[in-house]
Amino acid sequence: MPLGSTLTMPIQSWFPTSLYVEPLLANGLARFNRELLEQCYLVRDTDPHGVEWSDEHYVNGYTSYGSMTDLHLRYPHFEDLAKAIGRHAQKFARHLDMDLQGGSLRMSSCWVNIMPANTVHSLHLHPLSVISGTYYVKVPKDASSIKFEDPRLSSMMAAPPKLEGMRPRNQQFVTLQPKAGQVALWESWLRHEVPSNRSEEDRISISFNFDWV
Repeated sequence: MPLGSTLTMPIQSWFPTSLYVEPLLANGLARFNRELLEQCYLVRDTDPHGVEWSDEHYVNGYTSYGSMTDLHLRYPHFEDLAKAIGRHAQKFARHLDMDLQGGSLRMSSCWVNIMPANTVHSLHLHPLSVISGTYYVKVPKDASSIKFEDPRLSSMMAAPPKLEGMRPRNQQFVTLQPKAGQVALWESWLRHEVPSNRSEEDRISISFNFDWV
C-alpha cells in the first residue's frame, strides 16, 4: 500500500509486532491441565537422556528440548494439546494476513520445560519456523514472566535512551506474566527469554514451533 494513499496524520505507526494470548480451551480446561501436568512429570521421569542434557544446558531445571521435541507425536495428551493450539495458530495467522497459498501450518516440534527455583531460560529465537509459542501448564505465584525484545534493537546503535514513563508502543522490552491454561503465540523471529524463577514451586510450560507446509 503506497504511504501517500493513507497519509491522514503527520505520524503513523507501521511494522507492528503481534503477541497472541488466549485460554487454550473454552470448556474443560482445568481437568485437561491437571492431566497434562501429570504427563509433564512422567516425561521427565522417563527421560534419563533429557535429564542428563538438562544438567549441562538447563541448570537446575529439566527440558526435553535436548532429547524429545516430538511429544505431540508420542503422547495422546500432547497430541490433544497440539490440535487445540493449532486452532489458535490458524486464528493468529489470519490476524497476520499470512497467505498460506494452499498450504497449512503444522506443529513441527513440541517439548516440555520444568523450571524449579533459580532456573533461567536465556535469550533466544526459533529460526526456520513461522509461529512459535508456549502453553503454560503451571505458573505459581512469583514465577518468572516471559520477556520479549524489540526486534529492531540491534540496529539502534546511535539512538538515545527512552524517557522514563514512555508510551507502551515505544518500549524496547515487553514482559508477559502468563497464567496457567493460557497459550501465547508470536512470530518465530521474535527474541525472548525467561528470567530466573523466583518461586519455590516449579514453573511448567510446553514450547512449540509451527512450520508452513
